[in-house]
Parts: sequence; structure tokens; C-alpha cells
Amino acid sequence: MYGDNAVMFLKIFATTGAILFAGSLQAATPAAVINHYADVAEATYSDALTTARTLQQTIDTLISAPTENHLAAAREAWVAARHPYQQTETFRFGNAIVDDWEGKVNAWPLDEGLIDYTAASYGGESDENPFYTANIIANPVLKVGGKQIDAQAITPTLLADTLHEVDGVETNVATGYHAIEFLLWGQDLNGTGPGAGQRPASDFDPANCSWGHCERRAAYLKAAIDLLVSDLEWMTAQWASTGAARTAVTQAETKAGLATILTGMGSLSYGELAGERMKLGLMLHDPEEEHDCFSDNTHWSHYNDALGIRNVYTGTYRRVDGSTLSGPAIADLVAAANPDVDRELHARLDDTVAKMQVLVDTAHAGEAYDQMIGAGNTSGNAKVRAAIDALVAQTRGIEQAVSALGLEQVAFEGSDSLDAPQKVVQ
Repeated sequence: MYGDNAVMFLKIFATTGAILFAGSLQAATPAAVINHYADVAEATYSDALTTARTLQQTIDTLISAPTENHLAAAREAWVAARHPYQQTETFRFGNAIVDDWEGKVNAWPLDEGLIDYTAASYGGESDENPFYTANIIANPVLKVGGKQIDAQAITPTLLADTLHEVDGVETNVATGYHAIEFLLWGQDLNGTGPGAGQRPASDFDPANCSWGHCERRAAYLKAAIDLLVSDLEWMTAQWASTGAARTAVTQAETKAGLATILTGMGSLSYGELAGERMKLGLMLHDPEEEHDCFSDNTHWSHYNDALGIRNVYTGTYRRVDGSTLSGPAIADLVAAANPDVDRELHARLDDTVAKMQVLVDTAHAGEAYDQMIGAGNTSGNAKVRAAIDALVAQTRGIEQAVSALGLEQVAFEGSDSLDAPQKVVQ
């Protein structure tokens, strides 16, 4: 009645649990799992590219007709573009091609005075960064610390090759999502109070220019979004059938490929998200440590990071067009090796996403993430701390999955805020 393939599926599933549907029936062998991991990466980066192109279109419209409605549309498109991109971050750790590239598109925090005008509270100088107030938009020629930079033509090449991390300073972020975010919202001057950045559309309107240099500000925004699209095109191609990132993980020794998957999950879960992006800001009660600090979109960025980790473990990704990609997953290998470890890790991953959903719901109710981490906000602090604790607990589950699969030399990124908090407060 079921056909030979379906009968075979039922028999194998009953004994191992190591099969699942992925278009056609396919065994969850290590090779199949690694190949599907690459498929999920390609799909997620492809969605990030698609939504970035939509953002590009809205920015072009804003530049051609700088109205408040068009600015609002560009902001909405930026938020939409962040959803799939943040779900790619679990591919960063363990994949050198991604990690070496990631700083071009998602580097933070940034010293916004490098790019544009800032409020007096920003300050006029920094001992660590001579370009702290260079203001590229206002200065066609930069003369800083004995270095002269010709910035008369603001192009993607100028941003990427000359200005990004200029002088070797990591906070000189000239490219990527957060440079675009700053240009769309401006500084968030509300501290841990309500409100995001409030840049007016007239900042891009040469006929009614609110802060001067509107043509150059529009040129910077255009160059930044064109560069982001180009960078995402490049990374999407790295995961295509003959791409270097796909080849590196699929043609590596099997245990190395599985270790790459778990390294990405564990490092994003622990050191990066629980530590650098959440615990540090909570300890310092500092909105400058907020990931999407200009737009107050941090709740979604954290949620999507957690969702991306679960996507990789389960081999399931919901695409922006509403379709779902699924296939052989590392969860199937763990379930076959130790069902208890798999059940526990599934529960931990679900709990983390649920705790992140609390942050999303709180933000939608009117309390932004930078308010949640504010000093004296007992309820907000507790919600953030619960999400951090859930990330730490799921990392322990990922470590157990590593052991269940008999993998060695899998090290996760750490964070002083978690491992040596005394160093942070000194």
C-alpha cells in the first residue's frame, strides 16, 4: 500500500529515528546532514540578499523623493532585511570564509562620528580613535593624524577599501547594516528611555536640507546599500553548488564537517549572543552595547539569532516566501546516538526561542530592549537575564551533542562577561 520506499522508511525510522522527509526520502547520514546544512545556508543567505535588494529599492526611492513616508518605508525594509540575515549568523563561527567576511556587513558597535554629524553629547575626540569625529559626509577631504583621504566621490570602493576600519580601529564601521541603520535613523539620544533615532527625511533633501551636505549623505547611503547587496551576492554564491564555503564544509573529513556545524551553534549561543551581545550590556546597563542601537530593533536581532541556531540543529528553515526547507539534520544523528541528549537539546532550543519571544513581545508592548537593560528596571533586567540563562543552558546541551557524536576538539567562543565578569567591571 505504501510502496517499497515508504515501507523501508517506516522500518528504519522505527529502529533509529534517523530518517526524515526532504522532498524525497533520504537517510540522515553524516554526508547528507552536511550537504543539507549547506543548503540551509544557501537559502538563508539568498533570502538575506532578496530582502537587501528590496531595501535597495526603497532607498533609491527615498533618495529620489525624500519624504517622511519614503523614509519610513526604507526603515521598514531595513528591519525586514535583518530577519533572514540574523538567522545566518550561526554559519559564521567554524566557517572561516564567513567569519572573515562578516565584519563587512554586520560590524558593530560603530563610532557614528566617522560618518556624519552627531550630538554634542557624543563628544569631540577619542584617545583610541583619531577618526572619531571625522565626518566623512561633511568633509570631501579628510586630514586626520597626518593622513589625508580623498573622499570627494563617495563610492562603494571608498567605503570598503579606504574607510572601513580605517587606521585599524574596529569601531570605524563605514559599511554594512549598521552604517545604513545609522543613516536611516540617526543617533538614538534617549539612553535607556523610550524612543529610537529620529533623523528627518530632510537630511536627504537638497532642496530643504536640514543638516547640510544632503547630496553627500544620499550618496553615502546609496554606496552603502549597493555595497551590502554586492557583498550578499558574493556570500550567497559561496554556498551555491560549486561555492567555496559549501566545498570547504562538504569535502572536509566527516567529523570536521559535523564539528563545524556544532561550533557555529555553540559559539553564537554562548560567547557571542549570551555574552558579548546580551550579558555585557546588561552588566553595564549600557544602551551603547545594544546590537541594533539606532533603530531599537535589537529584540528581533536576538530572536533571529536564536532561531537560526535552532534552524541548523533541526535542518528546517522557513523562507521569506513562506515555504519551508527541511532535510537531514544533525538532530537526527544525535537522536540516533543518544535520544535523551536530543530531546533535552530540542527542549533547550525551544525554551531559548520562547525567552526571546518574551523580549519581542515586551518591545511590541512599548518597552524597547535598551529600556529593558536599564539600571533599576527589575522586570526588564529579569527578562533579559532569563534569555541569557536559556542560551547558556542550551550551550550545555550542544556540548552534550558534541560528546554524543564522539567529536573532539570542538571549542566554542567565550566571553569575559560570562567567564570572567570581574574583568568587565574593573
